[in-house]
Amino acid sequence: MKVIVIGGVAGGMSAATRLRRLMEDAEIIVFEKGPFVSFANCGLPYHISGEIAEHDSLLLQTPESLRNRFNLDVRPYHEVVNINPDLQTVTVQTPNGEIMESYDKLILSPGAKPVIPPLKGIAEAENLFTLRNVPDLDKIMAKLEQINSGKAVVIGAGFIGLEMAENLALKGLTVTLVEQAPHVLPTFDLEMARYIETELSEKGVHVITGQSVTAFHDKGQILELSNGQTLASDITILSVGVAPDSELASQAGIELGLRGGILVDQNYQTSQKHIYAVGDAIIVKQEITGQDALISLASPANRQGRQVADVITGLPRKNRGSIGTAIVKVFDLAAASTGLSERAVQALGYEHAVVHTTGKDHASYYPGATEIVLKLIFSPTDGKIFGAQAVGKKGIDKRIDVLATAIKAGLTIFDLPELELTYAPPFGSAKDPVNMIGYAAMNIAEGISQNIQWHQLEEELAAGKILLDVRNPAELQSGQFMDFLHIPLDQLRDRIDELDPAKEYIVSCHSGLRSYIAERLLKEMGFTVKNLDGAYSLYKMALPEKIVVPK
Repeated sequence: MKVIVIGGVAGGMSAATRLRRLMEDAEIIVFEKGPFVSFANCGLPYHISGEIAEHDSLLLQTPESLRNRFNLDVRPYHEVVNINPDLQTVTVQTPNGEIMESYDKLILSPGAKPVIPPLKGIAEAENLFTLRNVPDLDKIMAKLEQINSGKAVVIGAGFIGLEMAENLALKGLTVTLVEQAPHVLPTFDLEMARYIETELSEKGVHVITGQSVTAFHDKGQILELSNGQTLASDITILSVGVAPDSELASQAGIELGLRGGILVDQNYQTSQKHIYAVGDAIIVKQEITGQDALISLASPANRQGRQVADVITGLPRKNRGSIGTAIVKVFDLAAASTGLSERAVQALGYEHAVVHTTGKDHASYYPGATEIVLKLIFSPTDGKIFGAQAVGKKGIDKRIDVLATAIKAGLTIFDLPELELTYAPPFGSAKDPVNMIGYAAMNIAEGISQNIQWHQLEEELAAGKILLDVRNPAELQSGQFMDFLHIPLDQLRDRIDELDPAKEYIVSCHSGLRSYIAERLLKEMGFTVKNLDGAYSLYKMALPEKIVVPK
């Protein structure tokens, strides 16, 4: 069998090496239009700051090493310019002219390409760059050597944009980050993204949200924003998203779908016989919703490459889809998510509930414990987990990985407290944050606790409810709500006569644990009470303008 793979990075190279392990006698050719194959594209931003010091450490394999170990015919600088499905041939542009190759099976792994919006002056911008591959990185590094220090603008505050902003700042540049959405990390919910926005600001990155770049002037030296503001820039990174690189597939008569993505079935088969596709260019099923989705992440691409090789060799593999699990480091914080955001669940019209918890990455009495803010979106009727988000300095990956596994396995909120996770004081707690958020979600689903979200508080107070803050007096000195009643939790039983049983109360503390205790206490005494989910700390992060600091 002769198999041609188009694209030599994550999905394509995973397919080629898996095929070799299963089919020693197959002829396998990998065509890559760029100079490098099997490079660590997710590591590219970290070379800019020097955190990944050696450029060549990003090059995981070479054509020579792949030939020696896997007997693969890997050809860089070979761009496939045409596919003829009827003749089962491809036309390839090489450094020495065009050639034609036949195939028995063809695997497309073209990846995604940066979105370049048609803005005024963008074509003339000489200091504008995108980052998807090693040549892109080399161009950026060459430009940085020319300017040494100066002003950088990053357009787009998604994962790559945040990584670029961090590493340019660590390089010594003055960085401005521009995001059209109301907050950075648009795939996250606002209150969780605010932690990252605060971290950026504290580390000297100027963050502009709710604005877009509308024009480039002076060959890219001046950027104009939608509000008329202008920014000077010595180097600009464009990171406003990616689109499937599906032009070759379209020319071959392969059916496309959502935003130009390549349509494949559960076996990665395209609409053309003997042609398969994997990676960032294909449409997958969002496992939670069953809807078509484009999920441009390295882990799914690598998995798909392996699976398509299994399919070609006759093994019973199916493309089950993806849920979209991702993580990003921004200076001293990390943010991770899996599944659907609260905003996405609302748009789908699903009945849902939300709970936030704040815990420690390991036992609080063991030195070095740091906070983890965890958010869970779930069904209050059957406990199905729709999604989760987490922010913190350490241990974020572990908790989101556990919750991603739970979603993939079809576990519910009622299973989370039952998970037996490793515990020793340096590593975790006897009740891990995942267990704890399961308990909190169960309390809501079973009616033991009722909560309101940070964005509902103003409306609830306007309707006549009273906010009861049960923090200690010293805590109020660092910040407090605009309108509230204060009784510390430990005094609540003795001062219960200060409350009116005819009134409805919303209780809050610092993070939500003490306010839950207060909620239960008051309910046992006949009061009508709800808990402010995430309490003061989350509300302050989401709406800092609503917080008063005593003089």
